[in-house]
Amino acid sequence: MKVKLFINNNDKSRDFANSLQKKLIKKGFIIAEEDYDLAIAIGGDGSFLRMVKSSLFNEDCIYVGINTGTLGFAQEISIEEIDKFLTDLKNNNYKIEEIGIAEAEITLSDSISKQLFLNEIVVRDQDLNTANLKIEVEEKLLENYAGDGILITTSFGSTAYNLSFGGSIVYNTFHTLQITPIAPLNNKSYRNLLNSVIIPSDKKITITPEKRTLNLLVTIDGDNNKYDRVEKIEIKTYHRTIKVYRNKDYNFISKINNKFLK
Repeated sequence: MKVKLFINNNDKSRDFANSLQKKLIKKGFIIAEEDYDLAIAIGGDGSFLRMVKSSLFNEDCIYVGINTGTLGFAQEISIEEIDKFLTDLKNNNYKIEEIGIAEAEITLSDSISKQLFLNEIVVRDQDLNTANLKIEVEEKLLENYAGDGILITTSFGSTAYNLSFGGSIVYNTFHTLQITPIAPLNNKSYRNLLNSVIIPSDKKITITPEKRTLNLLVTIDGDNNKYDRVEKIEIKTYHRTIKVYRNKDYNFISKINNKFLK
């Protein structure tokens, strides 16, 4: 098996990566930069996102994270489990989950930008003023939104930024999209949904700027980009998935309890 390491830029992650690389070679694995079978992110959840993005959402390799950060919800392996992980890896004693990804198509007056994402996309007014956005699902009006912004998350990303705004936790293996409002206005002038809405995988979400909201700040998996004169943003689940390494005893419910409640 060929392995590529994606290492967070801090001393703890770099030191651990040096030790891990020696152990991998000793176990008979090959360290590679291209055509790798296994991609390992060493760091926190942000490292996992950067790994998947920089490897272009490769559907042919297996992704796994080793947590040298804080929460590490996306990171399957702790430092203390590394020897067991290597033994299980060598003996094929693990399972694979197919994780859905999504695509955002941003239409400007003179161009179209397409980007894949694993966790979420956040749409705000560029100057952080009140965002006025028409939200449609399959070209049917959901709401004329007014507030700080709109968050669209995948099932995998439902436990990330989405959770901070009261969005629902969704099983990793459900390939859904979730529309979650960020500080929506509710008064005699504006009426908005206060809860998230979960959309099945075959539905498309369209966000159209209205009134004074033409220039947008769009954050995709943590990367901020400014777009002027946005006509619309279309979001849908992508037609392929990525493969994620899981321990044989992995259980999504147990992980929620361990990471958020213990």
